[in-house]
Amino acid sequence: MAHMKLFARLSRRTAGPAKPAPNVEKQESREAGPGARGWPGRGGGMAQLVPSVTEYRGTTIQVCGLWPFSSGASSPMIGVPLGRHEETQATVCCDPISWFQRARLISNPSAFILGKPGLGKSTLVRRMFLGLSAQGVHPLVLGDLKGEHIKAVQALGGQVICLGRGVGYLNILDPGQAVEAAGLLEADGHHAAAARVRADAHGRRLNMVVSLITISRNNPPTDQEQTILDRALRVLDDRFDGIPVLKDLLDVIVSAPAELREVALDRGDRSVYLRETRALEATLLGLTGGGKLGEIFSRQTTNPMRRDRAVVFDVSSIDETETDLQAAVLLACWSYGFGTVNVANALADADLEPRRNYFVVLDELWRALRSGKGMVDRVDALTRLNRSVGVGQIMISHTMSDLLALPAEEDRMKARGFVERSGMVICGGLPASEMRLLTSAIPLSRQEQQKLISWQDPPAWDSRGVDVEPPGRGKFLIKVGGRPGIPVQIGLTSLERDGGLNDTNTKWHPKTLMEPEAPEPIEGGTL
Repeated sequence: MAHMKLFARLSRRTAGPAKPAPNVEKQESREAGPGARGWPGRGGGMAQLVPSVTEYRGTTIQVCGLWPFSSGASSPMIGVPLGRHEETQATVCCDPISWFQRARLISNPSAFILGKPGLGKSTLVRRMFLGLSAQGVHPLVLGDLKGEHIKAVQALGGQVICLGRGVGYLNILDPGQAVEAAGLLEADGHHAAAARVRADAHGRRLNMVVSLITISRNNPPTDQEQTILDRALRVLDDRFDGIPVLKDLLDVIVSAPAELREVALDRGDRSVYLRETRALEATLLGLTGGGKLGEIFSRQTTNPMRRDRAVVFDVSSIDETETDLQAAVLLACWSYGFGTVNVANALADADLEPRRNYFVVLDELWRALRSGKGMVDRVDALTRLNRSVGVGQIMISHTMSDLLALPAEEDRMKARGFVERSGMVICGGLPASEMRLLTSAIPLSRQEQQKLISWQDPPAWDSRGVDVEPPGRGKFLIKVGGRPGIPVQIGLTSLERDGGLNDTNTKWHPKTLMEPEAPEPIEGGTL
């Protein structure tokens, strides 16, 4: 018995205390996984503070040995670095040229930016063209209404062309570098290419004259008037020695040569010709003698555009109330810029110059569209062939309502096509009323719509004078077709942040005795 009792005590000591009945609820909770602060119940522990794990980013070669403690990031890494993904904090790279040429993510190198004022649209555009300039792409800002991109272009060693009343002039009848390029092509035996350059220059000049008449009248010229203008330009090229201006075109029409009377169908009756050209002469007289469009287009070009560097057309001297003049100047800058691009491509095709690619910025698109009937067709003709001529472009407007606030239904459909045809659409903060119009052009999920609406809220109330940014400043949603949007927070470099490149409120700063000097050119076009 003693041996039996001793064995029983030893067995109980080695076996340990009796196990309680299993708790089914606790087992189920353990199998379901830990809570927010750790494993609950017996043997677990509730942490008072859950530490955040530091995340690192690397290539697949660098982190391949860390499996399974790694996860893939879906944000693209080809293009200009813009900032961080709002949710994953991964680096987001994006620009229309890189996504078209290298990544093959879009079908044409174009982008459309929509967003309320003051949320960073200009900052995003500057980041793109600064990064593209480092890749050898020349930025062309064809009409800077607020002077926002001048410092950035100067930092790149680019050309600043000032336009405005008493500031600078742009002769819309100036063929630019087309005549010189055509001569080089003919000397090298490329006669067909030279003919195409001259024909393109003639078409752009005619298009600009018709556009100015449309803005001046708020109505396009008749078909017969356009035919007369076309023939008058050809007569002017044949008979005029030098570069003509609008006054010379008016003199040709007034002189009534036989070529113009023939297309005017006067049947030998000069009074019929005078009746057909009376309204045209009156409009051209207003364009040469002042009028609401001033004399900006009536004199020789003061600063011819170069094709081998970044260029910005500074039109900030034009008052905001002169909407017709702003629209006319924007169209003239766009036409002049695309004409220079065509000349560069023709010379490169003939191996007379190196191949150059351009990134064209078309700001305040809505101003040109609202300037008169038929202006949508003019803008569409200027911008439709960007893929075939080696040009990436980005168009900027505030809202879809700005594009669709046109009187004619066919113009509204064409304006919406600018957004639909873009390779990518980049949206900033937008009001809730815009969602119906925006989703009719590009698909947006309900979550994406709510994100855009939340970004347009004003900053928090603060009466202490503290600089409080609105919640949506620098935040954009990149949309490509039906793919989920990429929300990105733009990150600025020290040069952009402290160098004054993104300060668009310079008129509110107190003027010092010594004006700051222009930024030093960035060597090699890099940041």
